[in-house]
Amino acid sequence: MATVLILGAGVMGSAIAVPAADNGHRVHLVGTHLDGAIIEALKADRAAHPTLHAPLPAGIAPHAIDELTPELAAGADLIIIGVSSPGIPWAMDRLEQNLRRPVPVALVTKGLHLSETGLETFTDRVAQRLEAIDMAAPVIGIGGPCIAKELADRQPTAVVYAGEDEATVGHIAELMQTANYRISRSRDVIGVEICAALKNLLTIAVSAMYSRHAERNPQPAKPRVMNPAAAVFNQAVREMAGIAAWLGGDPMTAYDLAGLGDLHVTVGGGRNSRLGDHLGAGLGISQALSGPMAGLTVEGVDTGRVLAPALEAAFSAGRLDRADFPVIRALLAAIRDDTPLDLDIADLRPQIEISADRRQHA
Repeated sequence: MATVLILGAGVMGSAIAVPAADNGHRVHLVGTHLDGAIIEALKADRAAHPTLHAPLPAGIAPHAIDELTPELAAGADLIIIGVSSPGIPWAMDRLEQNLRRPVPVALVTKGLHLSETGLETFTDRVAQRLEAIDMAAPVIGIGGPCIAKELADRQPTAVVYAGEDEATVGHIAELMQTANYRISRSRDVIGVEICAALKNLLTIAVSAMYSRHAERNPQPAKPRVMNPAAAVFNQAVREMAGIAAWLGGDPMTAYDLAGLGDLHVTVGGGRNSRLGDHLGAGLGISQALSGPMAGLTVEGVDTGRVLAPALEAAFSAGRLDRADFPVIRALLAAIRDDTPLDLDIADLRPQIEISADRRQHA
């Protein structure tokens, strides 16, 4: 039996506590300064999570932020960061204050960070911070299609754990895997993290295509139309692959769980998908975020704002071809100009033809 410390009691941080508890591990679920109501509700009733709407096992111990102490952290065999993307600095501050020995860290938080040296994944950022406080330890990225409530409800779920230290990735996967929570392993932590971040941004475009063409659908019971969204979905996966390769990852990761699998699930619902619906209906970003989505953080927008300057620099320097990224360019323009998404399937790259001669020698 191991001890798992989770920072962040939102839906995903709480949901990933379920397989850990099902495996008999001690689980400490620590809320952020924004999770006070969640922790208070869970202390009274493990079935009362106000946003996850799924019961948590009794073996999960909820803690308010002021209950995170060096003594609590000292017993951890694994730390999972489950905060929203703006909460990463907060989580690292708390680890710096409480860690007294190196402990492997896994992240379900997704996003990108623009540093002085270029784009970084959150796994990069966490690893650098741990090293800076003399607590260097393996950092694992968790990606793949995983809706928090379904995970908490023990629906069959397939994810990928990625890290450079194969032994640690394997050990952590063994700690967390259950009959319903199945874990693939990868060394391509960059590719997994890039795809996991970009799927939030790209979901906005796919969902916008569903709703933009809904008025042409003669079946009111099925307001979403599939063909244009499928075309953009396909292009989105190709663009994920291109960005992953540009940043040093394996482009094939985009065609697996962390890429197309996670994009499929994210398009099915959530804040990024809802924003896409509003953009497809003709709203701009600020109209949506100050109106029907007021008060909500949409991580795809944050990712787009971080990605934009680095991507523009790569286009200008000729390291990437603008024509290869029509979906991302349209999304970044919508974010920059605060306009509805201007994207048509005619803008997409044509399917690459492979000659019979090339196939013969493949």
